[in-house]
Amino acid sequence: MAREAGAPPPQLAMAGRVLAGGRVLAGGRQLVRSLPGPRGLTGLAGATLKSSYDAVVIGAGEWTPGAELMGHNGLVAVSTTRRAGRKHGTIAPHAPACYLQQAGFDTAVVERRHVVGGAAITEEIVPGFKFSRASYVLSLLRPQIYKDLELKKFGLKLYPRDPYSFNPLPSDGSVSRPPPSLLLGMDMEENQRSIARFSARDAKVTDAAAARGRQPRPARCLVIRLRLNAPHVIRRKPAFAHAVEKVSATMDAYAEYVQLMEKLAWAVEPLIDAPPPDVPGFHGGPLGSRLRAAKSFLPALSCGPPPRNGPANNGDARREVRRLGKDLPKFYELLTAPTTKLSFRESRRRKRLFSFHNRPRGLSPPRYVLLHHVMGELEGVKGMWAYVEGGMGAVSTCMAKCAISRGASIFTEAEVQQVLVDGTGRSTGVVLCDGTEVRSKVVLSNATPHVTFTQLTPQDALPADFLREVSQIDYTSPVTKINVAVDCLPNFLAAPTERAGQAMAHHRCSIHLNTWDMACLDRGYHEALQGAPSTRPMMELCIPSALDPTLAPPGSHVVSLFTQYTPYLLAGGRAWTQADKEAYGDRVFDCIEEYAPGFKSSVIGREILTPADLEREFGLTGGNIFHGAMSLDQLYFARPVTSHVSYRSPVRGLYLCGSGAHPGGGVMGSAGRNGALVAVADCKRK
Repeated sequence: MAREAGAPPPQLAMAGRVLAGGRVLAGGRQLVRSLPGPRGLTGLAGATLKSSYDAVVIGAGEWTPGAELMGHNGLVAVSTTRRAGRKHGTIAPHAPACYLQQAGFDTAVVERRHVVGGAAITEEIVPGFKFSRASYVLSLLRPQIYKDLELKKFGLKLYPRDPYSFNPLPSDGSVSRPPPSLLLGMDMEENQRSIARFSARDAKVTDAAAARGRQPRPARCLVIRLRLNAPHVIRRKPAFAHAVEKVSATMDAYAEYVQLMEKLAWAVEPLIDAPPPDVPGFHGGPLGSRLRAAKSFLPALSCGPPPRNGPANNGDARREVRRLGKDLPKFYELLTAPTTKLSFRESRRRKRLFSFHNRPRGLSPPRYVLLHHVMGELEGVKGMWAYVEGGMGAVSTCMAKCAISRGASIFTEAEVQQVLVDGTGRSTGVVLCDGTEVRSKVVLSNATPHVTFTQLTPQDALPADFLREVSQIDYTSPVTKINVAVDCLPNFLAAPTERAGQAMAHHRCSIHLNTWDMACLDRGYHEALQGAPSTRPMMELCIPSALDPTLAPPGSHVVSLFTQYTPYLLAGGRAWTQADKEAYGDRVFDCIEEYAPGFKSSVIGREILTPADLEREFGLTGGNIFHGAMSLDQLYFARPVTSHVSYRSPVRGLYLCGSGAHPGGGVMGSAGRNGALVAVADCKRK
């Protein structure tokens, strides 16, 4: 399904941009307008490209000409580099986002496109409609980075999503009453009322469990960002009611599961905010290097759940770590087992409740990825997810403004051809595609490891064993993103619109469709393995304009569809054609029509981005939104490869700062922050 590791991707047609009625938007790339404003950031800085800098940050990209994109991690690495820690020539310990510029580094960002942001961008696909073309919702951005980059000061505005999950079922043909659905949010009483529509006993069990203190955040007891879905193929209401009754029998067990997930999420947070242990460095090299490598193990030793009665002192933390030990077998199972394997006395029906995240954003990741939906935090609220006013590009715009305000220089339409490496094996800068050489002490690459080490770095500068490890990184992705402009809100049979044109609570949620049957998901998964897109794709549908009026003309809306499973290449190694993409898009729309009749006739325009399109447009190797699969063999001290962690590479002075390094994908900024801190620390030791 995926191309051979290390091989160049095939040349592919532009992603589909089609108007209602099948008319193709002519002109391709130039019809896509990027919003808001990053295009002119270079001019705002008034910068002129110099021949040398202390640090150069490369935007993420692919080998195909014209594909490097400055992602949010690159902006984080440079944004916070001259703000603190300079009074005494050191980096302030509590200003983790203050990397290169903070340390006094003169830093330049070189970006191939006219817009910064990588996959976190806003673009106008259809005139008047602003889309978050790739990433589409915010939660994982680390709180310290959010604070240190002063994103609110630079104009970032959030629209928290509450309720957050809507799970409708298709109609069973009855016209007497709407199909069942489940709406869940942060309010316990509202959740109880929603559950009680199916079973009063469920609501009572939930209330009783909360009264016993079994749920620290009871409003999220049922899904806690796991987006609980209906259990199996349902065409009759009695079957659904029966399945919900099965859930009530294990509600307490589920509450324990939720608590365990929260406990584990808290335990691993110290690992996200620090480089992984430098195991190779600990076992080799001079004594000083080994001692520094030993210190990299400290964050792992600090892992553990929060104390029960407020902040912990060091002794409390040690006791908490010991208390964590008794749960290690459960943690091990949770991290290594697939989502379909649950150990809390559930029946098969119960397991289907987790169907949407059975294999999220990858073909077979373990349940670790579920932690992404627990550990998020926005403005002090754990588990909160939000839309960004103006789309996800506003996050990148605010980061870029912060970087410029602190002295960094951003150069767009400056494509990197190669990293310069001298005869001693040290990087000395980059050369642009127009032949311009830019010298620097360090180079930080926000590209995927595949691009950085097989396309941008001279191959004779890298050991054969390292290149072999890089070639084995898994970038498989089953995701096709569809962006749609509509002239009215979808009207779901399960929750009919009360007033035409007025958004209801469920329109503001993540809406999960075709997730009611684990067997259906398995069929789609195996179809993709055989090189065919799912016949009944599962999807997450979001309507950010239901909260953010700046994205679409009055009365109209933008719809984001995150669908799977779709292969990178079709059966026989064939690339997707425009006709293939349109057929798949039609299939997705036919499914939506079952839940919300009239959706197809409301479509003004659409864009279809297959895994190959995501790779070409956004520099995501294999179309993988995480810069590499988030499986346990590609996490922590195995990311990107076991021989080189902590953001360093075999080329001295060349570092990774993108999601291909620890802690992986998601708009969190940790890789950029950590990578820059490592680079600064290495320079200080010279």
